[in-house]
Order: sequence, then C-alpha cells, then structure tokens
Amino acid sequence: MATTNEDLIGRSDINDLEAILSITNDDVDAVIHDVRSEYDTIFTWDYEKGARPKLNRLYEKAKTAMWNGETDLPWETEVDQEKVVMANAMNAAGGLGADAAGLDVSGTPFAAWGDKEWIQLGIESQNWTLSQFMHGEQGALVCTAKIVESVPWIDAKYYAATQVMDEARHVEVFAKYLDDKLSGHYPINAHLRMLLDDIITDSRWDMTYLGMQIMVEGLALAAFGFIHQLTTEPLLKQLLRYVMSDEARHVAFGVLSLQDYYTQLSGPELRERQEFAFEAAVRMRDRFLQQEVWERLGVPVRDILEVLGQAPERRVFQQMLFSKIVPNCKKLGLLDAGDGWLRRKFGELGVIQFEDWADTGEEYEMFQLANGTVTAPA
Repeated sequence: MATTNEDLIGRSDINDLEAILSITNDDVDAVIHDVRSEYDTIFTWDYEKGARPKLNRLYEKAKTAMWNGETDLPWETEVDQEKVVMANAMNAAGGLGADAAGLDVSGTPFAAWGDKEWIQLGIESQNWTLSQFMHGEQGALVCTAKIVESVPWIDAKYYAATQVMDEARHVEVFAKYLDDKLSGHYPINAHLRMLLDDIITDSRWDMTYLGMQIMVEGLALAAFGFIHQLTTEPLLKQLLRYVMSDEARHVAFGVLSLQDYYTQLSGPELRERQEFAFEAAVRMRDRFLQQEVWERLGVPVRDILEVLGQAPERRVFQQMLFSKIVPNCKKLGLLDAGDGWLRRKFGELGVIQFEDWADTGEEYEMFQLANGTVTAPA
C-alpha cells in the first residue's frame, strides 16, 4: 500500500493552512523537554585512522577551524534593533511597510499600520528567527552526541566529536546575541520540535544523520547564507559567517558518511529514507510561517498569512531554504531511488529546481575561514 501525505504529515494537502496552524506548543513555559529514545551504543576496536579518507580530511580541517564564541566576536558592538530593522528593510525592499513590499493590505489589519507597527514586526520576526536557529542548534548538539555513540566507524566518531563542540558554541553565541543584543528569545516552534523529536527517537544511526546533518543543517546553512547577505548589522554578519564555516562541514559530514552506505540499502529501506526526508522538509517549511510572532502581536494569523503570500521575496526565501537539501539528497541517490518518489514530492513542494546546484560534499571548502579570519564565501 502506498504511503500517503496523511500517513506522513497528518494531512492530505501539504499546503492546508488550517492543519498547519493547528499544531502548537502547549508547554511554552516549560524549561525541560524529555524525549525517550532507544538505540545501540556502538564501540569499535578498529582504530585505523584514515580508513575513510574524506572523513579524515574533514576531521583534520575541523581541528584547525575551532573558534571561540566569547573572544573571537566583537561583542562590544552596539546593536540598536530598531535601526537594524529599518536598515534591513531598506536593503531588502527599498523601504519599510506594505508599499515597499508590494503588498495589497486593504481590508486587513495591516491597513492601519504605521512605521511603529512595522518596526515592531521586524523586531519580533528577528527574535523569532534567531530563536529557532538557537533551538535547532541545540537539537544538533544532542543529535551529534548520539552519532558519536551510534556510528560504527572511528573516523566518523572522531569528526562527530568535533561537531559536538561546534554545536555547543553555536547555541552559546545565538543565546548571547538574543539576550544581550536583541530583546529576548521565543520558545521552540511546534513543527521544529516535532521534527527534532522524530530524529532523536529513531534508533537507526543513519536516520540521525539524514534528519540532522542533511535536512536540518542543510536548511540552516542556506538560511544563514540568506540572512548573512541581507543583514546590515556587523556583529550578526560576523557571527553567521563563523557559524556557516562550521555548518558547511557538518552537512558535508552527512553527505560523505551516507553516500556509500545508501548504496547498500534495499529498495524498501531507501523508500523509508525518502519518506523521512520529505516529512522533514515539510516540517521545516511549516515552521517558517512564524505563527508565534503573529499571536504575540495580536494579529489574526490566517488573514495575515494570506497577505504575506503575495510577497515574492517570501516565496523565494522559502524555496531557497532547500537549495542545499535537494542537491545533497540527489548526491545520496534519494531523489530517484525506486520509482523517483522523492523527486515527485520535492516537485510538489516547488523546490526540485535546485537538484543540480552544488552539493555540500565538496562545496564546504569555499565556506571555510581563511587563517582563522572571516571572509565572505565565494
């Protein structure tokens, strides 16, 4: 029996707004979130370093690319969040408000908005976006620690251990930036939490790789690049550049680890990985509706999202988030495995056009820091 959208994501229409918005967090004030998982912790007595040369090169690269989030970033930089919002709006759309964005807001709550409300929206949107990155980085921290335990190769254990340190540093700098330079953080989005829970509870080590290294980290790398280009705030730009240099290696780690392994899997096993990748893609797309922002601003979510759907840059942003994921899935053989199911599903999501973009198995080199200093990626 064919697996349906209803089976995978709980709705038949991937664009069903009512179904997407019905998923919310009911414990936003909780500090601890427990996820129960069972998996094998694997020791290996084969300590031959370099048996997987590409992973070994990645490990050597990681050892020399460490940076200190406390001392290598210019935390003394003054950040005026209102000025940043206005400067970013000018940079992205040539101005602030609906007219600059080309939106028809007649008959909507936006029609009565002035600069004050648009600036507040920009502030809340920035707080929300960076908060979800921070929560996702903690998810990566936990998942990579799990990979250290569960992956069977010593070269992969070595590299994953360096990524655990990277992820701790990422959580640290996003939390510091949100709390010290901006105006606080948001709870984790329900769709993102569902995805992280799914990744952590799956007992198979390669699913942890696929969900975190390929899907979540792949989307983060694309999003960080987009925001790095957009923002006019120098501290955030430098912070993102440092994080991107790490993230590119992390995604490459997933590609290099899974590429050979997936050639050994059966058709049904590959189909499970295709379905997992599609479900993860939908969950990540759904979270960018920012429903928590609209609720905090007291604006009817459904009405507003229909208006924002007019904005071409919003559609471009949502599509560009998959510019790393799709080519990496192709590199792993997942796009066309079996009857090409994942190719069709990515077509439904409107992102298949990225399939021939550079995959991160080799591309990570261009993101690396030059002699420990920040440079723009080529």
